Amino acid sequence: MAGIQRIKGFADIFSPDSDVFSFLENTARRVYGSYGYEELRIPVLEFTELFTRGIGTETDVVQKEMFTFPDRKGRSMTMRPEATAGVMRAYIDASRHAKEPVSKFFSYGPMFRYERPQKGRMRQFHQINCECLGAQEPTADAEVILMLMLFLRELGIKNVTLELNSLGCRVCRPQYKETLHAFLAALDTEQLCEDCKRRMTTNPLRVLDCKVPGCKAATENAPTILEHNCPDCQAHFAVVRGILDASKVPYEINPRLVRGLDYYNRTTFEAVSHSIGAQGSIAGGGRYDGLVADLGGPDVPGVGYAAGMERLALALAAEENWRLEEQTDFYIAVLDESAMQQGLLLAQTLREAGRRGEVAFAAKSLKSQMRQASKIGARKCLLLGGNEMAMKVVAVKDMESGDQVSAPMANILDFV
Repeated sequence: MAGIQRIKGFADIFSPDSDVFSFLENTARRVYGSYGYEELRIPVLEFTELFTRGIGTETDVVQKEMFTFPDRKGRSMTMRPEATAGVMRAYIDASRHAKEPVSKFFSYGPMFRYERPQKGRMRQFHQINCECLGAQEPTADAEVILMLMLFLRELGIKNVTLELNSLGCRVCRPQYKETLHAFLAALDTEQLCEDCKRRMTTNPLRVLDCKVPGCKAATENAPTILEHNCPDCQAHFAVVRGILDASKVPYEINPRLVRGLDYYNRTTFEAVSHSIGAQGSIAGGGRYDGLVADLGGPDVPGVGYAAGMERLALALAAEENWRLEEQTDFYIAVLDESAMQQGLLLAQTLREAGRRGEVAFAAKSLKSQMRQASKIGARKCLLLGGNEMAMKVVAVKDMESGDQVSAPMANILDFV
């Protein structure tokens, strides 16, 4: 009988890859916590309406990429393709706006999109998200961006460019969309891909974000959103840039940066790695004023971003000399069965004292146990047999130098 295989686009993540994911999550918890963010865990399954209303019915995510199915009562359910809409739903459900003027959340976990699996992006992929709700000031945008750049530095990711744009607001963006639509309508549509031919009328800003070479060439001289920002949006963006300048955070203005979700307005940004190939975006986000209200909540402003964990892991792997420091303190090699119980008890004593290590479960050959000690990267190998038991000592071998000493069992913590 054939075995059951994993589903295409879904990965099993073993160590050391899972250790890198834990490192990403723990670093995010530490850095985001220093900015006053609290952890929020949201469901992976939501009513489909949350995403059609929140993300936008004309986006590629909603039209082509969501895992959607009816439940037993016939209600349409969707595995979350992104986290922000779910955070907004939880925020509204809990009436957090009535409890605090500004709410800050971070979350992480799997997202699901039915798209062609590729390096750094599977059908089940993972993101770290942060959301700041209740602050409409540009200083909130700047702080979120500064937090992202600090997070990347703390991870050890260096070869990154920060890209910025401003998508305008409800006052100035409709006028820009009309101007852009007129420009696109005058193009020879044969130069555009099939997706962009559809987007010309349904979501013209997404044409600017298309990565197909023909579409990029055809829209090279398209009017930019920055040229059509109203005075309020210009002032908002100027404050954001001024804070980044004062903080000595370099950035590039990218007038084609529109993001793939409809809810963004004003500040948008991406962190792009130059070490992982063409799909270099490792984090991105922006301001989404109006999203909470669109989902049935109060008119609360918001700003946030998501970082792709698979792409962060690729960027880390590309950094020269980077490696995850997971130190193993000891390995206990049991030389005969009479020492088996004492070996287990000794390992437990070391672990309760904060040491990290393993113990053999059977008295196999010394050669094979030394090989296992080397495989797990143990700093010390503790040899325990009948002679050691009788003398109440442990042979402690330094795996780097090869030196070996005899240590009293009662004082083993002084040697490990």
